[in-house]
Amino acid sequence: MKILAISDVEEAWLTDHFDKERLQGVELIISCGDLPARYLEHVVTLANVPLVYVWGNHDMGYVEHPPQGCISIEGHLRDFHGIRIMGVGGSLRYNERVFGFTEAEMRRRIGRLALMARATGGVDILVTHAPIRGLGDMEDLPHQGFESFDYYVDKLRPAFMLHGHVHLNYGRVERALEHPCGTRVINACGSYIFDFPDDRIRARDPFPVMSIA
Repeated sequence: MKILAISDVEEAWLTDHFDKERLQGVELIISCGDLPARYLEHVVTLANVPLVYVWGNHDMGYVEHPPQGCISIEGHLRDFHGIRIMGVGGSLRYNERVFGFTEAEMRRRIGRLALMARATGGVDILVTHAPIRGLGDMEDLPHQGFESFDYYVDKLRPAFMLHGHVHLNYGRVERALEHPCGTRVINACGSYIFDFPDDRIRARDPFPVMSIA
């Protein structure tokens, strides 16, 4: 299954100069945060495929204007045609104006979802806004990742982890890395198209949306 991951930076090929051929075959769009609601609404309308999202640290506007026509996976486990997706957005809290969490708060959030995931068949794609601490993050507090992500990626071993938050023009930033457990970690800043292997899509019994919200 072909999936488009987006985050942080609006791209003209998805809006003013919409490139239908580039999007050919994409069946799902995943936003890792820090994109305006109007942008997500525009993209989902033009692409005409499902778009799911988590909140970035600058997405407090979603309180008043959540992206219409899009599906929130913030604090949720959801299933998309046999692919199980878990979403936990936000960054480290570096001031009171952002959608942010302490390390302890994030550990509790992702921990509760991880328990649900392990009881219902696991996770295929983990979607976050912030990266893992020490794997694709930076040293300044606003752009540090979460240590708890490292722990739970190792426990859950999803095929992919998608994040944003660290822009590619910040310096020596890798687009894709591999976690020691084998999970492919992708920085979705701007846009990134990848294939989810068909042989990883398993027939599972349906389950209700599970949430920590």
